[in-house]
Formats: sequence, structure tokens, C-alpha cells
Amino acid sequence: MNAALHISRDVVLEPADNDRLANLCGQFDEHLRQIEQRLDVEIASRGNRFRITGKPTAAEVGGDVLESLFELAGREHLDPERVHIHLQESVMNQESSGSDAASDKDLDEFAIQTRRKLVRPRGANQTQYVQHIQQHDLAFGIGPAGTGKTYLAVAAAVEALDNEQVRRIVLVRPAVEAGERLGFLPGDMSQKVDPYLRPMYDALYDMIGVDMVSRLIERNVIEVAPLAFMRGRSLNESFCILDEAQNTSTEQMKMFLTRIGFGSSAVVTGDITQIDLPAGQRSGLKNAIDILDGVDGVAFTFFSPRDVVRHPLVQRIVEAYEADDNQA
Repeated sequence: MNAALHISRDVVLEPADNDRLANLCGQFDEHLRQIEQRLDVEIASRGNRFRITGKPTAAEVGGDVLESLFELAGREHLDPERVHIHLQESVMNQESSGSDAASDKDLDEFAIQTRRKLVRPRGANQTQYVQHIQQHDLAFGIGPAGTGKTYLAVAAAVEALDNEQVRRIVLVRPAVEAGERLGFLPGDMSQKVDPYLRPMYDALYDMIGVDMVSRLIERNVIEVAPLAFMRGRSLNESFCILDEAQNTSTEQMKMFLTRIGFGSSAVVTGDITQIDLPAGQRSGLKNAIDILDGVDGVAFTFFSPRDVVRHPLVQRIVEAYEADDNQA
């Protein structure tokens, strides 16, 4: 470490509560080591006094992270996943420049209240995405896996249903995955389709519970269906989500978008780097980005690898593939 390029920031955490400090540091200081690795800093501690050494920006962020995690440690149990998510939020906000940075006020203003939990956007792009969903009839979320596109869209749909802004939720996904065909899968149509829609089921279970999801599906308040079932329909007073939209054809995308009825909202999510359509077939999502840019009532949010909020390895994998694609 070149001392000429680094600074040290001293942080004193009050009150000097041993249980809270132990929660902050983790078993064998695993949380401190996690912060060190993520920010490329060194952390020395004695009691409630910490010294963070590294590049100026990293040392400042590290001090802020320790202070905010210490505050959290007084309210909840910290584990490596919670520390990772908090670190990711801090780094994303630090990397966002000027007015694009998401403040705590922004995160609270666009938080989504569902029956079982409060869902807060993480970082500037997620905040912008939620804002677009709330303020536009049609919102697109485009970017790599792990950026929260589907989860936040489902949360917004649940909130709209609870607030009686819509009468039903319609969750749609094209049944195209890595060259497989539905006809080769065992079971009836429901059993064939369910695996493709599992991510949206999981989000619903997390927000309103398994039993409530089952009851709402039985009453047709929540409909989960493959894209092919949407043809010929008009969806009024509905919150519609099209997931994995990179695997739609241009015709299918147009068909879905023209299903939107009065009092309805739609969210389209996808990752244009993971297209499983036959070679030579243009993605409906790519086509929609070109055609709908600048159309009144339509908003786009583009996520990058730095927005990934899953395991840190996922972010590094996404970045490695993106770098390889840029070299091709």
C-alpha cells in the first residue's frame, strides 16, 4: 500500500455497547474483512474506535458504512448478506454523480409498502426505476440479472392492488428458455408453464404469503400466464408485468403492449445480453427500445453490473461477460 496515496479516517461509534459492536464486526470480524475487501481499505479497531485506511474516497465511504451499519446493528442482526447489500447501496450512491445520487430521502419517498414488508429501492437506478413505474403507464427495466427488476415490479404491482389502484395483477413471461420447448416437458399446461414463472411466484410469496397468493390466483385477482395466452385480450384496470422480455419476438412485444387497457399500467423487464431466441430472430425488447424511445408515457431504466445486489460473485461474473462481449 502506497502511503502517499492513502489517508486514514478515524471513527468513534457511540454508545460503546459491546453487543452492538460484536453484531457490527461479525464472528471473527468477518464483517470488517468483508468491508475491507469490497472497498480495498484496511480497518483497525480497538473497542468502539476504528481507523479506516485507503484511498480518500474509499476511506470516507468506509467510515460512513461503519457508522450506518452500527446504527443498523442496534435494530437488527447483521449477517454477511445484509452487510453486502448495505455496502452495495453505499458504493452505488457514491459512484452516482451529483444530483443522480439517491439520498436517504429519495429511498424513503419511493419505498414500496406491501402486506408483509417495506421494499426500499437500492441506489440511484433502482430509485429511478420505481419512480418511472409510479409515474408512467409503461416502464421498462433493462439490465443484467440480480438488479431487482422483477422484484421491484412485483412489489409495485402488489402495492397498487392493495391501494385499489388496479383490480388485478397479470404476470406474463415468454416460454422460451435456452432452446427448450414446452412440448418436451412432462405434465399438463400448468405444470409445463410454472417453472418459467417461478421468479414471479417467489416474489409474490415474499410480499403477501403463499396462502394469500393461492387465494388470489383462485379468484383470478392474480393471473400468471405465458405470453401466448395474451393474444386477443384487453386488460383494463390491471397491473401487467412482462418478464424476460428479451425472449419475445417483435410481433409478441407489439401484441403485449397493445393489450394495455384503461386504468392499467405495464412494466417490461429483460436483459438483452441473455437472448435465447433462434439465431437471426430479432428480440422484441431490442426493437421496442429503438421504436419507443421518446414516446410520451413510456420510460426506460437501464441497469449496469454495478447495480447487481445478489452475491458479490454475481456482479463480477456479469462484469466479466460484459468485458468479453465488448472485446468481441
